[in-house]
Amino acid sequence: MNSETPSSKRPTQKLLAVKGMNDILPPDSTRWEWLEQQVRTLMGRYAYSNIRTPILEPTALFVRGLGEVTDIVEKEMYSFEDRLNGEQLTLRPENTAGVVRAVVEHSMLYDGGKRLYYMGPMFRHERPQRGRYRQFHQIGAEALGFGGPEVDAELIVMAHALWTQLGLQDIQLQINSLGQPPERLEHRAALIRYFEQHSDQLDEDSKRRLHANPLRILDTKNPQMQQLVNAAPKLTDFLGPQSQAHFDRVRALLDAAGVAYTLNPRLVRGMDYYNLTVFEFVTEHLGAQGTICGGGRYDYLVEQIGGKPAPAVGWAMGVERVLELLKLQDTSAMLAELDAYAIVPEADALVQVLPCLQALRAQGVRVQMHAGSAEGMGSMKSQFKRADASGARFALIFGPDELKHRQVTVKSLRDGAGTQVLKDLDAPDLAQHLQSQPTT
Repeated sequence: MNSETPSSKRPTQKLLAVKGMNDILPPDSTRWEWLEQQVRTLMGRYAYSNIRTPILEPTALFVRGLGEVTDIVEKEMYSFEDRLNGEQLTLRPENTAGVVRAVVEHSMLYDGGKRLYYMGPMFRHERPQRGRYRQFHQIGAEALGFGGPEVDAELIVMAHALWTQLGLQDIQLQINSLGQPPERLEHRAALIRYFEQHSDQLDEDSKRRLHANPLRILDTKNPQMQQLVNAAPKLTDFLGPQSQAHFDRVRALLDAAGVAYTLNPRLVRGMDYYNLTVFEFVTEHLGAQGTICGGGRYDYLVEQIGGKPAPAVGWAMGVERVLELLKLQDTSAMLAELDAYAIVPEADALVQVLPCLQALRAQGVRVQMHAGSAEGMGSMKSQFKRADASGARFALIFGPDELKHRQVTVKSLRDGAGTQVLKDLDAPDLAQHLQSQPTT
């Protein structure tokens, strides 16, 4: 017979989160909520509607949509076989393909174009580092069914407006045009000829991509290859009249909107589905992970995924990187300030206190109630310590004398003098008093 009790057994090993997949805890979670709300407000102003797609998708969606010869498909996807039916599944490494799959599956373009946005986690198996995690989060905007350059410009202007709304500084916009497939084929042939002549300077990744996807060589992060890449043939020299006119119109609209940009002929995106306009918003404040938002036009992805041909354009931003950038600035506006902390000396008084707190919350007052232990509510001194640590502007003291006369003492915790006033428990009057006081 085993006489061991649970407490006498050896402690089990602590379980930890998967490396590169992080918990988001208060007060950081408050910053996330603030950012998400700012995005929802902005998207509403531009008439973009929310879409939510599954985290798990068929592996074929990403192989077909992103391209087989991409780092994401070759190295970074979390893919596995469903043990029940043998289906190949993948945790989404990005969400444009998933949005397009949903649009095609549900015939969303039957009555015209759609402006959509999403928020959520993505997954890539790579070495975790600052601003780059295995589970990371993106906010994205996609406009499907619109072929004109004005929607390219609209999306870029919208992202630019978000940085202004968030108060972010020193963000630069880089733009380029990838042209159309025939133009890229000419450029591709020129790149292959060029890099074959300098094959001794290529690293192993570039040699592997030379004939499969030479355009991706231009995106190399290898510093020893930068001089070689800079001298390579430029895609802009192969653009036809229509592609050039599209790009010129995007630039003219950005100029009209007052959005500054830099032409970057080496700018490519990590997925194969892009054509025509591509762009990135970059900063020098995040080290190597300087891109906080990127996107472009992808007019052939809808057909690749099985839908009727339809143009599309969009962008995605890295939530962790934007929040990291915000942390480098004043983030006080991101934290929801607690209005009041309720100090309740006696547990029996809660039957009178709770209705008052509920009425205050109904009036929009953010109030936290002190929670005691099995032994009682704790001393007034300990409750005041908790009140001060909570960050609340006021302490609401529900002592025996106050409750006897259906009153509460309101004590300021942030003015230094700790001024006090006595108010009736009438919640509207009390709420008005708390909300009319200036914040610090």
